[in-house]
Amino acid sequence: MKRLWLLFAQVVTVLVAAYFVVATLQPSWLQRGASTTRAGISVLEAPAAPGSQPAVGSFSAAARKASPAVVSINTSTAVRHPRSNDPWFQFFFGDQGVQAQTGLGSGVIISPDGYILTNNHVVEGADEIEVTLSDSRRASASVIGTDPETDLAVLRVQLDKLPVIVLGDSDQLAVGDQVLAIGNPFGVGQTVTSGIVSALGRSQLGINTFENFIQTDAAINPGNSGGALVDVDGNLMGINTAIYSRSGGSMGIGFAIPVSTARMVLDGIVRDGKVTRGWIGVEPGELSPELAQTFGVKATEGVIITGVLQGGPAAQAGLRPGDVIVEVAGKAIDTVPQLLTAVAALKPGEPAQFKVLRGDARTELQVVAGTRPQLSQQQRQQR
Repeated sequence: MKRLWLLFAQVVTVLVAAYFVVATLQPSWLQRGASTTRAGISVLEAPAAPGSQPAVGSFSAAARKASPAVVSINTSTAVRHPRSNDPWFQFFFGDQGVQAQTGLGSGVIISPDGYILTNNHVVEGADEIEVTLSDSRRASASVIGTDPETDLAVLRVQLDKLPVIVLGDSDQLAVGDQVLAIGNPFGVGQTVTSGIVSALGRSQLGINTFENFIQTDAAINPGNSGGALVDVDGNLMGINTAIYSRSGGSMGIGFAIPVSTARMVLDGIVRDGKVTRGWIGVEPGELSPELAQTFGVKATEGVIITGVLQGGPAAQAGLRPGDVIVEVAGKAIDTVPQLLTAVAALKPGEPAQFKVLRGDARTELQVVAGTRPQLSQQQRQQR
């Protein structure tokens, strides 16, 4: 027994000594997954993955699902100098001719038929539009229709085997949900950034007539306009539209148009060539104590009507200045943007129920909405 113990002690001593020698002279031999480069440098290599499962917390699956359907949009517009026809200008500077002004943006393929959603400001006034897919295919795109009041446009390309994004339900988004922004910022190529939903229902920003933005801190930069905002499952939640920035780059405040709005615009443009919205002919205002006192109303919620167009749908239904609208077609109204959105959703020619506070009394009116007039570009710029 004593001899066995002595033999065991000697073996352990030799092994420990060998370990220290190897650890001192060739430590790479003891490192799991270690290998040596051609220059004799010891490096660590990750073991081969047994499968393609992404790491915990990775958004690679969502990116792989959505990215193929996000395209880069390049536009070209022929521009002449405003004084190119002036003889004196031509004498001093010569004929400047027509110069091409280029633009850059992104878009999202939403149909196997080649329909692409993007921002109106990306393609507005463009003479030529070229779309580049993630697989490097290129094609000229035609404008099917635009809706400047939501800053959306629908394009179409004639290509086969198009990747299509899955439309999600933006109404189910909550503040704090993780989202990805996919686009072509600064023309560097398709880029994926991540963040969270910072706020919902952002309005009164002065960007569009109808505003109901998703705010996110996912990095959005010039060139991302028209790109996709997707959830962690890779489903489309919004169309990236604008950023708040003092430098021109991302400052963590970006805005996207919800897919619920984009879908309504898409259906209207593809079906009718334009978006048809309801209109009742009123001038609404946010309910304030001053306005309430001026019109003699005691309401604390709703939207007050400060003016009614003579002969318009609201006037014909009996709506009067000083009335406070609290509900339209079953939807509660608290702000002017909510009223504009609710009225726009009404089908022209069909009656809708309005709940109104008039003085101390509550009344219901049946209003037959008309068709909202299309604003000219000059009128939109004056807003």
